[in-house]
Amino acid sequence: MNFKPFLIASLLILTQLTSAQNLTDFVNPFIGTTNYGTTNPGPVLPNGMMSVAPFNVMGSDKNKFDKDAQWWSTPYSYDNKFFTGFSHVNLSGVGCPDLGSLLLMPTSGELNVNYKEYGSPYTNDKASPGYYTNRLTKYNIKTEVSATTRTSIARFTFPEGQANILLNLGEGLTNESGAWMRRISDTEVEGMKLLGTFCYNPQAVFPIYFVMRVNKQPKTTGYWKMQREMQGVEADWDIHSGKYKLYTKYNKDIAGDDIGAYFTYEADEGETVEVQIGVSFVSTANARENLNVEQKGFNFDKVRADARRTWEKELAYATVDGGTRDQKTVFYTAFYHALIHPNILNDVNGQYPAMESDKILTTNSNRYTVFSLWDTYRNVHQLMTLLYPEKQLDMVRSMVDMYKESGWLPKWELYSRETMTMEGDPAIPVIVDSWMKGLRDFDVDAAYEAMYKSATTAGKDNFLRPDNDDYLNLGYVALRGKYDNSVSHALEYYIADNALSKFAAALGKKQDAERFRKQSLNYTKYYSPEYGVFRPLLPDGTFLSPFNPKQGENFEYVPGFHEGSSWNYSFMVPHDVPGLIKMHGGKRKFVNKLQEVFDDGHYDPTNEPNIGYPYLFSYVKGEEWRTQKLTQELLAKHFKNSPDGLPGNDDTGTMSTWAVFAMVGFYPDDATSPSYTFTTPVFDKISLQLSNNKQLEIQVIRPNSNAQFIDKIEIDGKRYNNFRISHADLVKASKIVFYLK
Repeated sequence: MNFKPFLIASLLILTQLTSAQNLTDFVNPFIGTTNYGTTNPGPVLPNGMMSVAPFNVMGSDKNKFDKDAQWWSTPYSYDNKFFTGFSHVNLSGVGCPDLGSLLLMPTSGELNVNYKEYGSPYTNDKASPGYYTNRLTKYNIKTEVSATTRTSIARFTFPEGQANILLNLGEGLTNESGAWMRRISDTEVEGMKLLGTFCYNPQAVFPIYFVMRVNKQPKTTGYWKMQREMQGVEADWDIHSGKYKLYTKYNKDIAGDDIGAYFTYEADEGETVEVQIGVSFVSTANARENLNVEQKGFNFDKVRADARRTWEKELAYATVDGGTRDQKTVFYTAFYHALIHPNILNDVNGQYPAMESDKILTTNSNRYTVFSLWDTYRNVHQLMTLLYPEKQLDMVRSMVDMYKESGWLPKWELYSRETMTMEGDPAIPVIVDSWMKGLRDFDVDAAYEAMYKSATTAGKDNFLRPDNDDYLNLGYVALRGKYDNSVSHALEYYIADNALSKFAAALGKKQDAERFRKQSLNYTKYYSPEYGVFRPLLPDGTFLSPFNPKQGENFEYVPGFHEGSSWNYSFMVPHDVPGLIKMHGGKRKFVNKLQEVFDDGHYDPTNEPNIGYPYLFSYVKGEEWRTQKLTQELLAKHFKNSPDGLPGNDDTGTMSTWAVFAMVGFYPDDATSPSYTFTTPVFDKISLQLSNNKQLEIQVIRPNSNAQFIDKIEIDGKRYNNFRISHADLVKASKIVFYLK
């Protein structure tokens, strides 16, 4: 055999395959870093505990946005240009500030520990999955960072002269203060910083433990601390009153609200120093073990390559052909954002902090955290169930275990503390949806017990439904305070109870099933024929007057509704669209009223309660084209390959997941039903890797480039006469073909 042609051909095939599989090249981590998308371009692994974000939101009036001058919930803004370090363990796409601490900063020249003075402008910031870099123009330092699941690594390239590495524990996004640190050696420190008070819940606090190492022996090391400001004679005695004090000869423990550690070097031109940080929410010993296991020695290039490889594998669960490069970038970046949260909480030894407890427990699988469930119950967990069922099952187990540990299912859980952010009982639809789709290897009895408890317990004793008395006795939550979000609460309870009724029926609990089903249909009580929308009800059953259904837009305070107007909530009845149609007086009136939402500018693409609205048209025969038209228009208008390419807060991946589903051609618009609604796919061909390595191929046949409406659908060669499909039928299918017109 002539091996040379064979070798050349093999190399060509390998090159083509490698090129075709570079899905990470289509990820733009800068999407969502303006327009209040609150994402950041820093490296993180899929659902990883560790993330490393460039921190540029404090210290200079040259910045457009500053965390100390306004409400700000992200460590990075594309509009800003003053860099004060890399923050470790960050939240993506949230609306409240927290975490974003352990600020690591390189400088050169004389040591300065005041972040307002040591911060630097920067250029050449670039990012890809698992990697970020920039150049600090004040110092001519090149910075690079990457991450493993629980650890980070930074590489700083210095100019000739004194080089400094600073670890600042006094600043960050968190509203909490206080930290301690201990020197282990000249090249290693360990410590803890207090985090929490997310959305200003004063008791939702927790510690983050860390170990930091540098790969070269420093010339000098030390601590700093901001001293409290003295008064009177004390101020005369203390030259550091209200100033930063350097500790150059003290090497034991140090603690305070604003402390840090420094390492100085005498660097040659182009010399590099690498820095590792391992974290844990259990102990410094675990942080060190995480670091020892996930990074055996210092090797920045290996960590970076491994991170990219991990993302490549994760993104390969969905491959697409056709579309423009910008559309592919929007898709894969949205996919990337959807896989950042929830996050692994347990350390490599399985230990994690128990929910609302001081106990440390151990898991044999993965324990997850950051459950922004009011957002993610609508689509993120459906995406996880479809493509990553093993992860989703661990997430369900995590939620059920939280009930066992604390007595309640989570609402908006953050590192084993309940923040009580937003409303409803959102763990119920997530768990029920997972069970209905076949993920049943969890403690079902405990899950049902938890759901029943929150659905039936009196308000004064109900952690999740404090207004449950009205809900159970009146069938609605009455407006008892000017801005008490009563309607929003009840609508979420209706959705949760409908899911619970289906769960009860499947478990043979017929009386419970009927009870919760009836409760879930009381939404009609809020319907105001005068306005054709939902309207707050008073305790005596009368409607609130005066009433403006537009009030609440742009985060304006409004009676009865949370972060939205009546228009944003009045069609949020995914579990009973036929009843919603009947309530409006029939199909034509329903369609006209729903179309009014879009024609008159009431639709808010950043507001979860109404993100499923475009799909409601498909419940009316002959009106499915409206769904197909709207989803394409909304994608083109609000999701772009640019820093402002998200419509607003990504809400831990919820908005990005909306785009992912819309672009592949189906969406889980009813969180209480294991089903999807079809719409026009963006790409010509999509391949989804389901469980057990099963492939689902979606193909789009376009007679011309302007074709945008679905003419017919074929599944495995047979015509499919419906615009909705069950999860069971979807995952059973091998090929779905959309014929457009």
